[in-house]
Amino acid sequence: MRPPILFPLFADVTSLFKVGIKSAELLANLGIKKIADILWHLPYSLINRRAVYSIDEINSGEIITIALKVIEHQSPHKRSQPYRVYCEDKHQNPAVLCFFYAYPSTLEKNLPVDEWRFISGKAEFFNQMLQINHPDYIAADVRDIPLVEPVYALTAGITNKFLMRLVREAFSKLPVFPEWQETHFLAQNKFCGFNEALKTAHNPKFAGDLLPNSSSRLRLAYDELLANQLALAIVRQKIKKQKGRSIEGNGEFRRKVLAMLPFKLTAAQEKVLEEISCDQKSPFRMLRLLQGDVGSGKTIVAFLTMLNAVECGFQASIMAPTEILAQQHFETISEMCRTLGLRAELLSGKIKGKTRDKILSDLRQGQIDILIGTHALFTDDVEFRDLACIIIDEQHRFGVHQRLNLSAKGNHADILVMTATPIPRSLVLTAFGDMEYSKIDMLPEGRKPVDTRVMPEKRIDDIISSLKNKLDKGERAYWVCPLVEESQKTDLAAAEQRFEILSKIFGHKVGLVHGKMKEKEKNEVMEKFRDGEINLLVATTVIEVGVNVKEATVMIIEHAERFGLAQLHQLRGRVKRGVKPAVCLLIYGYPLSNTAKARLQAMKDTEDGFIIAEEDLKLRGGGEILGTKQSGFQNFRMADMSVHQDLLLTASKDAKMIVSEDPELKTPRGQALRVLLYLFERDDAVRTYLSG
Repeated sequence: MRPPILFPLFADVTSLFKVGIKSAELLANLGIKKIADILWHLPYSLINRRAVYSIDEINSGEIITIALKVIEHQSPHKRSQPYRVYCEDKHQNPAVLCFFYAYPSTLEKNLPVDEWRFISGKAEFFNQMLQINHPDYIAADVRDIPLVEPVYALTAGITNKFLMRLVREAFSKLPVFPEWQETHFLAQNKFCGFNEALKTAHNPKFAGDLLPNSSSRLRLAYDELLANQLALAIVRQKIKKQKGRSIEGNGEFRRKVLAMLPFKLTAAQEKVLEEISCDQKSPFRMLRLLQGDVGSGKTIVAFLTMLNAVECGFQASIMAPTEILAQQHFETISEMCRTLGLRAELLSGKIKGKTRDKILSDLRQGQIDILIGTHALFTDDVEFRDLACIIIDEQHRFGVHQRLNLSAKGNHADILVMTATPIPRSLVLTAFGDMEYSKIDMLPEGRKPVDTRVMPEKRIDDIISSLKNKLDKGERAYWVCPLVEESQKTDLAAAEQRFEILSKIFGHKVGLVHGKMKEKEKNEVMEKFRDGEINLLVATTVIEVGVNVKEATVMIIEHAERFGLAQLHQLRGRVKRGVKPAVCLLIYGYPLSNTAKARLQAMKDTEDGFIIAEEDLKLRGGGEILGTKQSGFQNFRMADMSVHQDLLLTASKDAKMIVSEDPELKTPRGQALRVLLYLFERDDAVRTYLSG
């Protein structure tokens, strides 16, 4: 259960003063649903309400605070005119306060004639008279006005003043926490306590206090990262202790396959296979992430991994994110399986009726050695006789608990998760910290680099002319557009519009795929492209993952400046499949931001996906590396992966030490760390693995 000390922070925002259902709905747009969310909603800027003593000191456009004496109230003759309150400073310089749609009685009460009031707001001058429209603050005592005011991200219907009040009220409910960090660590880093760090972060005095490397924000970021790493370390410890089966074949199948291959495995593939073999031999279950750039040879590693299990009399399975990728795996694997006297089958949405029933029956009886398919493999009616090895391809979208649940299909099955999406080391730690980690960091010999060129959109006619020459020689090409249809908010070329233009030039040899098409329609077009019935495929980023057409040698990406680096790299990888020289054209529109320039330059400079991933992290931060919500990456409220990587590595080491020395979190620090886990909502780890 959540510790009682945290109950006030996990109360709904409607428990706060004057926060009704309507306000709660608006606050939810900011990610604020409970009181703790208010505390995590840190300011991004500040207003310096400079105190001035005379109107002569003021520049137009400044936000100032000044003492004014109220001289006269003037009601408007028309509703469209403002209510005016005339004042003067101590030198009798005139000023006017303007209010539209005001309540005179309220203003007369707040601004009584012949009384002095402190006024704070934006200063403007009309006819040499100071004018402040709708002052932000009116107070009898200057201490009631925050001279340095934090500025928060807002949404329609929520004002900064309202949010500041909620922050004050949230702090009144903040308990005094037990210290979960070591005393020497706090002293070494000059960190204050958690509550003090939170108060400092919400009350910045200088612009530097808002930066992610300010002392208070570093402390908060470290706490959040430690909660993340500790939760993953606890899960990882549990997985390591999960009983598995020692799988160690005699290597005969592997030797036969290697003899069939027209190439030698790279040293990186050999190293990774050795790491996987050690996992399979172990009496505990394998849960390993295999990261390898496009074309680095992950599929053959996966196949040899499955053969080790099959050799011992078990079944294996490989799950792909799309039907077309599952089909590609089947075509690669089934032929070699037949040579070895093994049976591989494909199970996809297309396979129905008696054919499907026969596959399911043979699977239950153990007559199928390797089953290939999409996520449909894990529906209830798919039963294995003895599944010992599961390969998940391109499923970086799976979260920790999905990975754990997945293995329930097998009898203590080993799991290998593969991805061709380059992931920075820091994000591997935060998203896949529950898993062991292998990397194929070299490409097979003889693989030619892609000729990457950056060109302005005004040269699109030249590009089409060059494309015609390529297609006439029998080569195939992709043309990627960022949108499916016209949008009023952007001038990006739509895929449908580009398809129409190119169809007029190239005729029926042009195909179109986009995310709004049904899976069946999409697959039909992809298959025509693969079989050469069409030789130019206009597409959105649906082709980013899992299309293997060796004859495709040209990748044209329109409005490349709008894509992330990792996405551009994935798209370029689509034309690295064959032996012919390939070209990738990055077409950009104006104006180009500095970030877009850096991104396109990085694409020109290197094809190393891991260098690109680190550069992408610097340019965009962690949240967008793999796309938006489906990325599976942890969303942090305090930590910023583009800044706090050193803190993450420290937190990772600290978490490992905690789990090795106090696995049940029973020491005084361990008890405090339980509070930390619940505070940052990593309580699944506590609930599942510590509560017994």
